[in-house]
Amino acid sequence: MDLHAIDTQGSWEAPIGTARVLFGSGRLAELGEVTAGLGVRRPLLVSDPGLRAAGHPAVAEAALSHAGLETAVWYGAAENPTAADVERGAQAAARHRADCLVAVGGGSTMDCAKGINFICTNGGAMTDYLGYGKATRPLLPSVGVPTTAGTGSEAQSYALISNTETHDKMACGDPGAGFRAVILDPELPRTAPPAVAARSGLDALSHAVESFVTTRRNALSSATSRAAWRLLDGALETVLARPTNGLAWAQMLLGAHLAGAAVEQSMLGAAHATANPLTARYGVTHGAAVMLMLPWVVRFNGAVCETLYRELTGSASAAASEALARRLETLRAAGGLPATLREVDVERGDLPPLARLATSEWTAGFNPRPVGEEEVRRLYEAAY
Repeated sequence: MDLHAIDTQGSWEAPIGTARVLFGSGRLAELGEVTAGLGVRRPLLVSDPGLRAAGHPAVAEAALSHAGLETAVWYGAAENPTAADVERGAQAAARHRADCLVAVGGGSTMDCAKGINFICTNGGAMTDYLGYGKATRPLLPSVGVPTTAGTGSEAQSYALISNTETHDKMACGDPGAGFRAVILDPELPRTAPPAVAARSGLDALSHAVESFVTTRRNALSSATSRAAWRLLDGALETVLARPTNGLAWAQMLLGAHLAGAAVEQSMLGAAHATANPLTARYGVTHGAAVMLMLPWVVRFNGAVCETLYRELTGSASAAASEALARRLETLRAAGGLPATLREVDVERGDLPPLARLATSEWTAGFNPRPVGEEEVRRLYEAAY
């Protein structure tokens, strides 16, 4: 696929990573045909209750039924899904005798469906799958239909599931957990509330920025991150100001997917490492937490990443990191997201324990400039 000449106005199909990707307005109607093509008969449709009013799960269920598939719908996916949520979903899959999972929703729904796949095929608990490749039996085929332009989870083989007791995020991955097919229908994210659109869109942008500079970056992830940045940076302010703009939503949805695909190749960095404790301990939504920290991480990384940041953004400035950080702050303000830790009720005395938690986050190890507890505490101080 030519990432320099991506068509966001038409309709197309192409392999991206290991998934068959169908892009274009109205392509949700093809869900039944796509799912049946996997050779399955009894899909469990995983979604969240907030999407009922938008009607997307009902359209998806109708498409599956029209293809002759015996479909059950489970509306138990929650924001920041926990291991307990996953267990309930696995029980629903077992009751239905599901041979396929179809996820229709945002990133949390995608993660929840992937988590369900682990438990309903391999048993045990989500803690058994922390890391990568821990499944010993094949996982079910699955289809992802994102309804937000955000996490790009539909492009990844990892499920991010919160530990029910500690609320820490567990990254559980396996080659079989990735979706076999993905439908990117730009009509779907247009129904997202403005706050959701802002948080998810800025989360996608953070994926493009962080994945471009990690220690695991490669030629494929770099090209994908650049394409994602170009699409997202060009469209985010438009969808926030004019949410009926169909072309901008197409750019956002594809950009979010490409950013997710870049993360699959190159991982993330210190912005996500410092954001996760804010979500776990203070309930700050993921996109808001990441964007609170990302400008400061970009400034910190500037000591080793100026050339990369110029390459990513096309900036001619010698201080590309500062220009990028300011651009991110402008977009964060446009989305109405918090700019300081004080705004999310973090007390200054909490910064040292937060730094200890963030340092133990797995993405901290992929940051281009090494971060220990002291460096992370300084990042929190800067954001305070």
